Amino acid sequence: MPDTPKSPQEPAYALSIKQPWATLLIHGLKTIEVRRWPTSRRGRVFIHAARVPDPRDEAWALVPAELRGAAKLMGGILGSAHLSGCIAYRQKERFVADQRCHLNLPSWFDGSLLYGFSFTHPQVLPFRAYRGWMRFFPVTEELPAIL
Repeated sequence: MPDTPKSPQEPAYALSIKQPWATLLIHGLKTIEVRRWPTSRRGRVFIHAARVPDPRDEAWALVPAELRGAAKLMGGILGSAHLSGCIAYRQKERFVADQRCHLNLPSWFDGSLLYGFSFTHPQVLPFRAYRGWMRFFPVTEELPAIL
């Protein structure tokens, strides 16, 4: 049976991420997004910049000068990326080993189970104001096509 053609509207879901993490992800400087819950979702998802930024100075110190303007965009879709896996962090050593991918300080691992959503092939899209949600949420309005 041939593959069903994909709609130009796919992906139909987005993940809201606080700035500057969303910008770092869609520009390929961050490849793992850490959450307290797992996902079985795979494939391309839109990356949404939350309306509230991360207030930590250590997060903003990671933003290169050329991306500072992009990191100030909030409350909308910034781009998309392929969600390729979900890593369970049960031990601090594993969390620290992936630090170059998720960019969080080792102290962020507090001993509880964390999950790393692994992303590849990020794509920057023109910013589009869009209401977000705390987990994956459906994108129902027409947005630019993705590769």
